[in-house]
Amino acid sequence: MNKQMPQARDFLDESKALHTLIAPLGDAAFGQATAFKGWTINDVLRHLHYWNWMAWLQLNDEALLVAQMKAMARAGGMRPIEIAHVDGAAGQDLVAIWIKQAEATAAAFTDADPKARLKWAGPDMSARSSITARLMETWAHGQEVYDQLGVVRENEDRIRNIVVLGINTFGWSFRNRKLDVPEPMPFVSLTAPSGEVWTYGEPDDAERIEGRADEFAQVVTQTRNIADTQLKVTGPVATQWMGFAQCFAGAPENPPAPGVRHTMTPQQ
Repeated sequence: MNKQMPQARDFLDESKALHTLIAPLGDAAFGQATAFKGWTINDVLRHLHYWNWMAWLQLNDEALLVAQMKAMARAGGMRPIEIAHVDGAAGQDLVAIWIKQAEATAAAFTDADPKARLKWAGPDMSARSSITARLMETWAHGQEVYDQLGVVRENEDRIRNIVVLGINTFGWSFRNRKLDVPEPMPFVSLTAPSGEVWTYGEPDDAERIEGRADEFAQVVTQTRNIADTQLKVTGPVATQWMGFAQCFAGAPENPPAPGVRHTMTPQQ
């Protein structure tokens, strides 16, 4: 793949990892509700598929992209549109539709100019930002599937894309809640799945976050409450940030309550 857009490869690899997880499932298993707002695994895949397609439209059919945005506004939400887009497909039929589109979206972004400005619901965004968002969504929504199936995900260093997104949205997490952005950002030191140490910000003993990179990614994507991780958080700013960090667009969302999002056991 184009070395300019490694995020396209990372997005595809994350999609393939999720595909490997769900490929053995029988159709009935896709109807089970996850801990994320009661979404079923079918709901997760329909959501990922639709927005992967919308990202593909950014590069291939801007007029249809705009028309889809208007249709969604008229429908009053995403879910009806996402279901209609796949004609209600579920189970392994849906899996086949989703992974085919993921591959097409990755291929389209492979050859895109990373800095190209693309149309979106809010402000225009770069091609790199768009495919990184698809990676983040696939990883974050994939978490509820791993959790529901009782599987602890073995992460790869491609989650660095999500970590960087979390770092870059430090200010957004505060501004989105109409709060002043404290300065400077706390020092962040994270251990990658490979064992490499990633650091962000200026070293500071008073304001810092330390721990595993995957747990930091879980907090900024709100797939875990900070209390359910082993991250070491020091200082009032770091504590406040980790209490409502949000690396995704939209209105302010609160993280799950402690203990709500976790890897299920067969008895659960």
